[in-house]
Amino acid sequence: MLDSYVARTQRLLQNPAAPTSLYSEADLTLYINIARGQLAGEAECIKVLGTIDTVVDQQAYDFADIDTGVAATNGVQGVINVSQAWYTVGTGRKWIAPKPWPWFSLYTFNNPVPQGNYPTTWSQYGQGAAPGDTGSVNGGNFYINTPDQVYSLVLDCSCYPIALVDDTTVEAIPYLWTDAVPWYAAAYALWSAQNNARMADAERYFNTYTMFVERARKASNPSINRWMYSQSGDPAQAAKMQVQPRGGAGG
Repeated sequence: MLDSYVARTQRLLQNPAAPTSLYSEADLTLYINIARGQLAGEAECIKVLGTIDTVVDQQAYDFADIDTGVAATNGVQGVINVSQAWYTVGTGRKWIAPKPWPWFSLYTFNNPVPQGNYPTTWSQYGQGAAPGDTGSVNGGNFYINTPDQVYSLVLDCSCYPIALVDDTTVEAIPYLWTDAVPWYAAAYALWSAQNNARMADAERYFNTYTMFVERARKASNPSINRWMYSQSGDPAQAAKMQVQPRGGAGG
């Protein structure tokens, strides 16, 4: 996949053949991997049911410790955010209620003598993934109410991909979002030029990238109840906010 990304990015940049190359392949690979990471975060298109075991009396858990599978096989490097959680009971699962951090800090965290129990509530606190996914410093984490024993948690995770190093590296980003990657990479390359004309071109490329991301989201949601899925606009939002059409109430 990397070779395809590089070729398409070069075409967008009208990259001359060596020895007059404007951007090295190493730079383009860097821009492509930046684009893939940004896309994964924006579109939340890499979804994994990750797992982690609780520790008795421990409330905080790092994203870096969530098992998302083997990166060489599924192309997933780590977790950006968690949207849902369950704990395993027998052969099934029970849902754990998500709470905003202010609620959790007041009603669950605010206890000098916490009592152990089965998982009932959780809340994300730390943001994003730790650099390189090597620890919790500046990385994402979540809290649950104090567990009284070891529970196996199942987490609905939005993830970011491993960096592409050659054409054999597994691409975790699904189609149709892959069509957006060269546009972001080309925009990033043009931004790096710090030239007014190229900066203007970069903005046009970034707008095209945004269009591809939006189209991929619309295409990926099913026709039935398509608006219930994440990142889908509410068709009634304008009416709820009492926003009038551009031509006024009459259209």
